[in-house]
Amino acid sequence: MASADIAQKVAHPVALFGLSRALMSVGKLDQKTAEEIYKKSQTTRTSFIAELTESNAITSSDLAHTVSSIFGAPLVDVEALDRQRLPKDLLDFKLCQAYRVVPLGKRSNRLIVATADPTNQEAAEKIKFTTQMGVDWIVAEYHKLIQLVDATAKSGSESLDSIVYSGDFEFGDISVEEASEENSEAASNEVEDAPVVRFLHKMLLDAFNMRASDLHFEPYEHNYRVRFRIDGELREIASPPIAIKEKLASRIKVISRLDISEKRVPQDGRMKLKVGPDRVIDFRVSTLPTLFGEKIVIRILDPSSAKMGIDALGYEPEEKERLLPAISRPYGMILVTGPTGSGKTVSLYTCLNLLNKPGVNIATAEDPSEINLPGVNQVNVNEKAGLTFATALKAFLRQDPDIIMVGEIRDLETADISIKAAQTGHLVLSTLHTNDAPPTLTRMRNMGIAPFNIASSVILITAQRLARRLCPQCKAPADIPHETLLEAGYKEEEIDGSWVTYRPVGCSACNNGYKGRVGIYQVMPVSEETQRIILRDGSALDIAKQARQEGVRSLRESGLHKAKMGLTSLEEVLAVTNE
Repeated sequence: MASADIAQKVAHPVALFGLSRALMSVGKLDQKTAEEIYKKSQTTRTSFIAELTESNAITSSDLAHTVSSIFGAPLVDVEALDRQRLPKDLLDFKLCQAYRVVPLGKRSNRLIVATADPTNQEAAEKIKFTTQMGVDWIVAEYHKLIQLVDATAKSGSESLDSIVYSGDFEFGDISVEEASEENSEAASNEVEDAPVVRFLHKMLLDAFNMRASDLHFEPYEHNYRVRFRIDGELREIASPPIAIKEKLASRIKVISRLDISEKRVPQDGRMKLKVGPDRVIDFRVSTLPTLFGEKIVIRILDPSSAKMGIDALGYEPEEKERLLPAISRPYGMILVTGPTGSGKTVSLYTCLNLLNKPGVNIATAEDPSEINLPGVNQVNVNEKAGLTFATALKAFLRQDPDIIMVGEIRDLETADISIKAAQTGHLVLSTLHTNDAPPTLTRMRNMGIAPFNIASSVILITAQRLARRLCPQCKAPADIPHETLLEAGYKEEEIDGSWVTYRPVGCSACNNGYKGRVGIYQVMPVSEETQRIILRDGSALDIAKQARQEGVRSLRESGLHKAKMGLTSLEEVLAVTNE
């Protein structure tokens, strides 16, 4: 009896086969380790290869190379594969997930499949039964393969269907819910488009909640991507299936009242999204035909931005002292310059909001009107219909205006009428695309405007940029060498150790250390001496030199001051300004 008990206590050797046996044969695994891993896989009900890589007995890379040489199977780096070009319908995604395999292609009646374990006969038989095709194994690293399986297993339709739609939305004047009730038959026909509708709603709300300024819907040959511009930086947010590009474009066009049949020329439109009883978000929509479909950019227009005030925009006290008296003058021209997306429109609207009083007649011509201001007569330029900036300006002068705002001076005719208006008792505000303030005057001269007209009409030019504002919660002092500060533009006497620049860190409340944006401004009044330089046909350098003598900061100097105050980082200032 005792001998029987002893016999029971003796451990029976575990029968090993397949991958474990192969690794033991080449000395990559010893008997004891292999048995332990096998027993663990049986207990946890996972695969032998999963437990093997988890145990660190052999690295994933070493395992793949060893298996490839033992079985004479090709080795593939799955990270080098274009995920968008992998076949989607050769193998059921549930099968791929169950056996951790990815189909790579098909040759005649054989399926080429990536796996980490070519000894898995169960997987081979299952694939043969399901597809009625033979299997050719390609070896891949286990960890990389797992990532690829997880990324490609879900079908496009399923990923879209998983988007949760909630909240009351209203586009234009008809809510989505009301429209479906009015025409249930039409709604039933659009059942397949429901994921697209939900996806668009989610993107618009996400963009608004993330304080994005623009949404980019971009089709390419093998993929489709959605990017948001947050604090001036484009970020990829989603990569929906390419199959939705036509439906998504049509949906946006319908809401924006654009021609859905026209795909050959760019179109511009607007739409509104009503969220709740008293919150409306405005959007400006622009479509552009590209090689692989229409790229759509949606600009989020926040009406509250015009009511922020001069201080909130980031104007320094001395800059305010120059700007506010200029906009209070009865006539003359004020120009705001800078690249696209530098906040020119918000600055102009802020000035108009300050001037918008019951006793003042204000007219604006824009392409298109971005922010609705009650009390201001806003005109949308429509070049197809013949309503150009020049035509609108001519009409304004017959409408007894006090203040005129022109969206952009693009040509000689618009510039000429604007200057004549400024010379005949009207205050004219407009924008121009130049790098900073001094070259604006030479740019106008190059457009064909006589120097004496420029000198007698332009009273102030402000150039601006938008820099990302450091998050006040997580910003940290930056240890910047003395030489770097000098190279950036700080003077020797300024670097006295009484102040410190800050760097971005990043926390849950911000985006990579930045939250919001702050304006960098160069506010240059046109003094009598500057007028003399213009009249004698001086260069932009002469005007810049005179402005410096009058105490006008350059964009770089203004940016350095913002960095000195801890509002933004030095690298951000260097990125948005030239010196």
